[in-house]
Amino acid sequence: MLSRISELNFAKLWRLAAVGLQNPLMVWPTFKATKKTMEICDSLFGKEHHKNNSTNAFRHALWNILICKYTTARGRSLKPSRTNKSIAWAEKITSFHEKLMPNKPLEKAMDLHNNKMGRNYFKELKDASEEEVIDFLKVKMDEAQRVANVEEIESHRNKLVYIE
Repeated sequence: MLSRISELNFAKLWRLAAVGLQNPLMVWPTFKATKKTMEICDSLFGKEHHKNNSTNAFRHALWNILICKYTTARGRSLKPSRTNKSIAWAEKITSFHEKLMPNKPLEKAMDLHNNKMGRNYFKELKDASEEEVIDFLKVKMDEAQRVANVEEIESHRNKLVYIE
């Protein structure tokens, strides 16, 4: 994770800092969620989740769920307004990540789709434990659909997708 930040040039680091300054109380929970996501995925999948496979789909969905859970918990309230703010923040920060670390168009579309699926899943998993979230995502990972182009992604609105 820190190695990815070290890849950024000054302009990208500046843009990242600007996003964090817009919502400084969300930065630490987001960092913790990102770190926890990588720990879980490294433990479950080794380096496999760095490829464009179903474990990568799992990672992107988990990342968004944990960002939502950790930033919602920051407010010590599960009010709908806090949940909506957390979901909006997760969308902003994970979409921003895709701009900072550009991929090929199909890979980017896959990542954005799986990020969105994670935010959608969060709505039903906000009270679930991390173990329950992982079990839920393992099932969703097994149901993930292989895609070969961006148009196919659009036809799988409620499923995780992968390329390889």
